Amino acid sequence: MKIMVTGAYGQLGNALKRELDGDSTIEAIYTDADTLDLTDSVALSRFFEDNPVDMVINCAAYTAVDRAESDDLKAAAINTGAVGNLGQAAAKHGMKVIHISTDYVFSGENFRPYEENDEPYPQSIYGRTKLEGEGLLTSFSNNAMIIRTAWLYSEFGNNFVKTMLRLANERDEINVVCDQIGTPTYAGDLAHAIHQVIRHERWQPGIYHFTNEGVASWYDFTKAIFEITGKTTKVNPIRTAQYPTPAKRPSYSVLSKDKIKRNYGIEIPYWRDSLQRCIKELQKQ
Repeated sequence: MKIMVTGAYGQLGNALKRELDGDSTIEAIYTDADTLDLTDSVALSRFFEDNPVDMVINCAAYTAVDRAESDDLKAAAINTGAVGNLGQAAAKHGMKVIHISTDYVFSGENFRPYEENDEPYPQSIYGRTKLEGEGLLTSFSNNAMIIRTAWLYSEFGNNFVKTMLRLANERDEINVVCDQIGTPTYAGDLAHAIHQVIRHERWQPGIYHFTNEGVASWYDFTKAIFEITGKTTKVNPIRTAQYPTPAKRPSYSVLSKDKIKRNYGIEIPYWRDSLQRCIKELQKQ
């Protein structure tokens, strides 16, 4: 099978490279913004004519959530327009698509895990552009799988775990929001799940959710990071109102993983166990 991974320099792209390169049955092409402009539909179609593939895994996204509030055109170009271009190209060239989306498509006003068919109601430009990208993709291609995830971290790039560890070395105490509830997701686990989907005997397109198992606040997440690494920095729980940001975050965005577990037989690790694995990898660097 020949696969193209977009956004290959990001957290998930790097995790997928590590995951897929060990599979001799897969030939992967890795691209990023400097090698392929997904917002250019003509260039994209030409690329697939020159480099035919069976599947595209789209990890490319505009993920600067707060900056998107004032940079909505660029966010829309990458999170919506480029995804529509991929959908059109997939339909034209007969490709499957796995597209990565976000918990931010939901309002966060539920207090039970969100299921795939729950009504989305994004509260930010980022969430809105990601939801519109989902819609464009499925309008063009009936052979697409959308995976919504949340709170992604890894050994690669910039993320919450690395930021907290840096702050622990700079400060005696930090304030962290305690009233936003979700689930940390290790990019390595998501990459492994995608690999299982690719290798599964039955392809079942549609919308799916994937995070690690369990529930946490950002405060809980930070406390776990420090406990695992032995940091003594004091962590103060604060409310969202005490830490205003340009973009509104979902207050509750736990995602139900029942569908992906049922359809693809995927076993999902508990978030704290995965955090320990990630930190071990970080400590090797």
